[in-house]
Amino acid sequence: MPKRTRARVERSAGGVVVRTLDGEPRILVIRDPYQNWGLPKGHLEKGEGSGEAAVREVEEETGLSDLVLGAELATIDWYFRSDGKLVHKFCAFYLMESKSGEPVPEAGEGITECVWMTLDEAAARISYDNAREVVKVAREALEGGARES
Repeated sequence: MPKRTRARVERSAGGVVVRTLDGEPRILVIRDPYQNWGLPKGHLEKGEGSGEAAVREVEEETGLSDLVLGAELATIDWYFRSDGKLVHKFCAFYLMESKSGEPVPEAGEGITECVWMTLDEAAARISYDNAREVVKVAREALEGGARES
């Protein structure tokens, strides 16, 4: 019987960044290093909570610095291989608000585009099924009044 390998666990955090444009909520979607559309996110640093990591990672990937952290929306998980080892990654997403500033993709992080999209556009464009689910949860939170206008 082959030996089962335990996956290494990694933790990340990210944000569904919301801004009202033309009277309608828009969320910020990024194009990642794999040329897929998704939500800004990244690794927790040692001693860092997931909320503060989410804000830091969104700032790093998009250049936005006026972020207001809101409610935790969902935690997604997935498996992948890194250097031949199995990794089980968990990523907590938070609702965030940004009222000013223009997002700028951080090339050093491999981000090539940052685009404000309606919730419908984002749900159609996002490449990852689990990130689309986060957008769905964000829509429910926004329609339930989880954000100040």
